[in-house]
Amino acid sequence: MADTPAGNTLGAAWAADWLRRSAAVVAENRMALIELDRAIGDGDHGENLDRGFTAILAKLDEETPATPGAAFKMAAMTLMSKVGGAAGPLYGTAFLRAATAVGDAPELDSALLAAALTAARDGVVARGKAETGDKTMIDAWTPAVDAAVAAAGNGETPAAVLTAAATAAEAGAVATDPLIAHKGRASYLGERAIGHRDPGAASSALILRAAAQAAESAA
Repeated sequence: MADTPAGNTLGAAWAADWLRRSAAVVAENRMALIELDRAIGDGDHGENLDRGFTAILAKLDEETPATPGAAFKMAAMTLMSKVGGAAGPLYGTAFLRAATAVGDAPELDSALLAAALTAARDGVVARGKAETGDKTMIDAWTPAVDAAVAAAGNGETPAAVLTAAATAAEAGAVATDPLIAHKGRASYLGERAIGHRDPGAASSALILRAAAQAAESAA
């Protein structure tokens, strides 16, 4: 990426900062995520994610990843081994697919970031077999990917790409409120799930906003 203007790429420091910010925002919203999941699920989403990202923090304290891909792979392996229920495999697959998409690249430009988010979303779809409108985390990820791809295509900076993704994810999470769930434990509730936000969509929005904030800080 020798031809990429300075400031238009994100490297390992950004990836590590993203993971640290994700851990902080998950811890801060642990009870809120638990309450969302208690309404329509197992009630363990906030607890599980907090345990997983706390373990990621411990790994980051031991060793700084050399590339964004290495950071994503470390996060994937940690979440899959530490987080139970559906969240661990889903988030683990997302980070693992993102790691594969970026490979050993030391820096990510806007196009590669959009590709990483797309791969992450596709990994969640493959693992969870959910579609948009099923009231799952896909309802946050798909608009996020659409916004990221559009922003990258318009020549926006990596920070702007991630900000667009995070804003779309937040809107997508809110849009799950009136939906009937078609996947997971919430699907057993039928119309009683209406009026409740999907906890996976909510946590996805938090984590993508953390990515954008880390990018803005790195710019």
